[in-house]
Amino acid sequence: MAKLLWDQTSERKYENGIDRGVLYIPTSGIYSAGYAWNGLTTVTESPSGAEQTPLYADNIKYLNLTSTEEFGGTIEAYTYPQEFEQCDGTATASTGVTIGQQTRSSFGLSYRTKIGNDLTDDAGYKLHLVYGAKAMPSEKAYATINDSPEALTFSWEFMTTAIDVTTNNYKRTSLLTIDSTKVQSANLTTLEDALYGTAGTTARLPLPDEVFTMFAGSQTLVTPTAPTFVSSTGVITIPAVTGVTYRRADTNAVVVAGAMSAIPSLSTLVIRATPSSGAYKFTAGSDDDWSFTRTT
Repeated sequence: MAKLLWDQTSERKYENGIDRGVLYIPTSGIYSAGYAWNGLTTVTESPSGAEQTPLYADNIKYLNLTSTEEFGGTIEAYTYPQEFEQCDGTATASTGVTIGQQTRSSFGLSYRTKIGNDLTDDAGYKLHLVYGAKAMPSEKAYATINDSPEALTFSWEFMTTAIDVTTNNYKRTSLLTIDSTKVQSANLTTLEDALYGTAGTTARLPLPDEVFTMFAGSQTLVTPTAPTFVSSTGVITIPAVTGVTYRRADTNAVVVAGAMSAIPSLSTLVIRATPSSGAYKFTAGSDDDWSFTRTT
């Protein structure tokens, strides 16, 4: 065994900063669309629970029972995506007119924090992925402009509902953290292509099992094939492509290969493609969504 040493070169690490915030709105449990969150200043992670309850028997402490661990936090920002309004209990009555105290939608969130050390401020970063979050009502303090003006800072507390994880029999979770200094760069790029989108694909938040698969080994490149469409009849035909799952954008429901039921007259339907699991990756520049409008 080697003797322990402290404060060695490049081992004096620290974390700071936050950037690349992305909001994801789920549909049927799938986070299929992401929106850039500009002006994000702070995300405070606040785990709770895991409290010990002692039980006594036979004149001794018999055991400790541990309560369920919860995850929540606080988001602070100078602004927020318009899509977050539904998560803050706001609905649009008409263009430019909103109504508060409405049903709050759940959301997912990703953000990046920097890792530095004694040699560089840019040694790497961590990606934080949050699932099943729901924001609580928060106050907004509007103040008069004076000789020391400050921009209004918005703040929301949130709690999460953990989602299922099947890999390695892990318990349900609301948080994943990926350290760029400890993973393969190619696998990290795959995750970031999903989180931030590419020239042909939509930003999305992969579920934990898919993220684990991304980092488990090599991935197979696949190119989604565009569905065919007859505009006069409104029939969309979904191709069968290994490694590709097709979904309706309006409901996120999976659509199987073959002819779909005709879409209503003069209506539009968007079909989206996603990798069927983390074992597959779309080729660079491939398209992953198509809009179809029936003309009659």
